[in-house]
Amino acid sequence: MFGSRLRTLSGAKVFITGAASGIGRSTSLQASLEGAQVFLTDRNAALLETTAREIRDAGGSVPFAQAADISVYDDVRALADQLTAEHGPMDVVMNIAGISSWGTVQALRHEQWRKLVDVNLMGPIHVIESLVPPMIEAGRGGHLVNVSSAAGIIGMPWHAAYSASKFGLRGVSEVLRFDLRKHGIGVSLVCPGGVATPLTETVEIAGVDRTSKAFEKLHARFRKRAVTPEEAAASILDGVRRNRYWVYTSNDIRAIHFLQRHFSPGYVLAMRLMNYGANRALPAVGRARRPEEGA
Repeated sequence: MFGSRLRTLSGAKVFITGAASGIGRSTSLQASLEGAQVFLTDRNAALLETTAREIRDAGGSVPFAQAADISVYDDVRALADQLTAEHGPMDVVMNIAGISSWGTVQALRHEQWRKLVDVNLMGPIHVIESLVPPMIEAGRGGHLVNVSSAAGIIGMPWHAAYSASKFGLRGVSEVLRFDLRKHGIGVSLVCPGGVATPLTETVEIAGVDRTSKAFEKLHARFRKRAVTPEEAAASILDGVRRNRYWVYTSNDIRAIHFLQRHFSPGYVLAMRLMNYGANRALPAVGRARRPEEGA
């Protein structure tokens, strides 16, 4: 048997990380409305419980909601072992949780690079190695969703550290889409562009004053073009049902990815213009201050 066998979420057991807010929360709500049993985790225990309560109050099924830091392997392993022992293998595993930090190579601190890789790349890997093998052993097929980013496709300004984690997750997904096919497990790689989530309010941009008028203007422009978390969640669930590998949440990212693959000179020009515009609109501090240099 080849390819995903999942055609409906009704009755499916769906595990979702990052379920406390943003895309993860919206996906959890929409999946439950389609009849899925949702199994939720997030590092924010209070907001996670709010999501679980909202779903239950609406008549949805949340058999399991437990806080965990996906960047800590032992925590993920313990959660996965408990989950599988109590509820059996999942039908769908969704890696949605993530963090974001941007900045030039002069301004980014080493710990920012490390944290992005730990959360955005190693976190999903911890989930995959803990929950996908039981799916394979069950022999029922299923689906794996990995949320990457537009920054996992294209060379966006000041996204080197963030892209390191998101391109890495793209690479994992590219291999698993073929490795898991023989087990009837489909893989979707989600590449959102702008999504108006709480993450956009707290994103750290190394060397940039978030209170400046230039930042506020750029941020307002971003939010005006961004899709809602609900729209992003709908795209994800549609991708699962249709067993699509590439899942876009907005047409602009679909278009630039097409340009990158089919007309390289146009893509290069677009990226150069984007980089020029970002640096002109939001000048960055030259470099980060090292710890030994003081506050």
